[in-house]
This record gives sequence, C-alpha cells and structure tokens, in this order.
Amino acid sequence: MTELPPPVEIAPARVRDFGKAIAMMVVALVLFSCLDATAKYLAGKLGVPMTQIIWLRFVDQFVLMLVLVPMLGLMDWRSMFKTRRLKWQLVRSALMASVTALNFLALKYLRLDQTVTITFLAPLVVALLAGPLLGEWVGWRRLVAIVVGFGGILIVVRPGMAEIHPAVGFSLASMFIYALFMLVTRHIAADDPPIVTLFYSMFVGVFLGAPLAVADWQWPQGPEVWLMLLSLGVFGGVGHYLFILAYKLAPAGRITPFLYLQILSMAALGYLVFGDLPDIWTALGSCVVVGSGIYLVHRERMVKGERD
Repeated sequence: MTELPPPVEIAPARVRDFGKAIAMMVVALVLFSCLDATAKYLAGKLGVPMTQIIWLRFVDQFVLMLVLVPMLGLMDWRSMFKTRRLKWQLVRSALMASVTALNFLALKYLRLDQTVTITFLAPLVVALLAGPLLGEWVGWRRLVAIVVGFGGILIVVRPGMAEIHPAVGFSLASMFIYALFMLVTRHIAADDPPIVTLFYSMFVGVFLGAPLAVADWQWPQGPEVWLMLLSLGVFGGVGHYLFILAYKLAPAGRITPFLYLQILSMAALGYLVFGDLPDIWTALGSCVVVGSGIYLVHRERMVKGERD
C-alpha cells in the first residue's frame, strides 16, 4: 500500500533527539515508497497475481517479526501474541488487509504520486470522524482545512474535466478504510505495546489471504522476482519499526509534518522506475492536501496547548 506508518500512539522519550527522529522518519518513508513501487512493478510489469503480492507482503513481515524481534531483544515471541484487546486487534488487522489490497489494486493502474496524494487525505478524514466516533470535535478552522483538503483531491481527480480511471475508486476506498484503521489504533493504543499491535496487523492478511493467494499462485520466474517479493515485508517491517523509534525520540506534533515528504520519494520513484512525471493538476492538488494537513497538525497543537 501507499504505506503511511501505522499511527501507534507512543509517548515521546524524555531525551528527544529531533534530528535523529527526522532521519528515521525520512528513511521509513523511502522504504514505504519502495514497497509501493515494488508492488506496482510486480503487478504491472511482471504480471504477478495481485493476491500473491498482497499475501506475501503480510507473510514476509510476519516471519520477519517472529525472527528479528526476539533476536534484537525487543520482546520474546510468546509476548507478541499476548493482547488485552484481541477482538479489536483482529478488526484492526482486517482493516489493514483491506487497505493494502485496495491500494495495491489502485497502484497497478495509477501513478505513485496520485495514490499517495489521495492517501494523505486520511488524516483529514480522521479529524472529521473523530467527533462522532470518539467525541473529539474539531473547530471551524480545522473544519475549513478539511474541506480545503478534499478540494485538493478534486483538483487531482478533476471530475467532469478529465476521464477518471476506475482505480481512483480503489484508492479512495483504501484511504477511507485507512482513516478507520487510524481511529481503531487510537482506541486501543494504550492497551498493548506497539510491537504487539504491529505484529497483530499481519494476522488477517496472512491467514485469510492464503487461500486466495494459493488459488492464483504462479511460481516466480527468476531469482530477481523472488527477491522483489521477499523485499515487500522488509520494506514494510523495517519502515514501521523506524517510524516507532522516530516517535519515541520526538513529539508527534513536531515530526508529523515530515510525513508529507513521502510525496517527493513517490514522485522520484515514479519517474526513475516507470518514467512517470506528476502532471500540473496532481502537483497542485498535492500542495493543497499537504498544506491542509500541516495546518491541521499546527491547529491541533495550538488547541492542545490551550487546554493544557
């Protein structure tokens, strides 16, 4: 997927290394962009079945965590299975699987910069839904920012002015489900350690995706295809881990705006790998979405400061 890091709420450490946090964030975003570009290349250029790509993305990270987390001394493998919110962890995992499937389907047909721009609308949707679902209502300034952000997506899609590829629907559905994923994550963040939550993100994709992947299975032709398939979980897993470390080193409000740098890495990979250049409408729309998102983060920090 256009994989923004999972929004696990983590209290910042007392000693905050802002520069190191930003470096980790940037590396994580590049890894997420590589994940998307690899999935797009496997499906679009090499014809690997999408069900196989989606399933191996989850299997790779699942196995990687089972091996590396205990090896690094972060947690023993038994502890990763211990959760106080099993039902909600499985709901969150189902949302994660849906987001990944829909976004990979969109990536097969859309440019990388288009999908990431639509994905970045998710934080604005979270702010909009947090009121009725969590009782966290936004003021009129943040509501205006949300409306402007939706306007940015209209600039990218240009309904009525340009032909809209059906895959845009996949991307929009993925974005809305991702917003629900973030809200569920916020709901259960205090109940389980971040690594447990990250581990459970893989469950539905691994176990329910297996029959679909087996039904469409095609043996990869050549070691380079195997390498790309195995790299999916590495890109996602290492990227998520670096994201968690970044939020331990610096407050969320200071580093969240740097998430939007992923638009640059996605555009760069889109050009280097697929020869795609963002058109003027996508560039303009992404600027509107990014500007709205950064303002929303800024305004939430101000409101929190007033309450504190």
